[in-house]
Amino acid sequence: MARYMEALTVERGGFRIKVPESWWEFDVRPESRDDSIHRMVNERLRAHPELVPHRDTYVSFLRKAAADAWKSGALYCGCMAESFGGDIPITGSVTVSLVGGRTSKGDPLPTDPDAIAAQLAVKEAKREGDSWRKVTTVDIPGVGPAARTYGIEDVPVPGDELGRTIRAVLMQTFIPVPGQEGKVALVAGSSQVLDLAESFFDIFDAITSTFRFAD
Repeated sequence: MARYMEALTVERGGFRIKVPESWWEFDVRPESRDDSIHRMVNERLRAHPELVPHRDTYVSFLRKAAADAWKSGALYCGCMAESFGGDIPITGSVTVSLVGGRTSKGDPLPTDPDAIAAQLAVKEAKREGDSWRKVTTVDIPGVGPAARTYGIEDVPVPGDELGRTIRAVLMQTFIPVPGQEGKVALVAGSSQVLDLAESFFDIFDAITSTFRFAD
């Protein structure tokens, strides 16, 4: 994908990560995200007027991504929206969230990658076109081992009373936070462009491999 190797380092309280320069970061706070998204889209369209016909698609995608990220406790959210000459733009996103959980007795859940991986469910596709999920562990340079899931999944639409889902390319990497019992940094990459799943897995893996905890 365009400008894949050009990287921009994003630093936040507690971590840093590199994303392609063509990706957009936007404010996910409810009180200010709409204005931020409109400004970014307008700047993008001024630089690339050929994307103007897709303006509403970009705004809608970014609004939903920002809202979902805020609800999940995201600390960083970045998206791509590129046109490669087709009728539908190529979109994807990466979020970094701090998450944790406790057992029914109130004890912190284990953050050991093998223990996390053992709790994550593998899903096999029974026939062509079904959703699927694989579970593994990976080693992130400078950070260490982490549990990971990746696949084509049916993701619940947040707040949807009818229980509807969206099928998406999804990779989630659970990175233990040093010195914080029961806490993991969750780096999640997603895209609804299913035909490019393998390419997005490569991109999400490359971005996640740049994750580092700040000193």
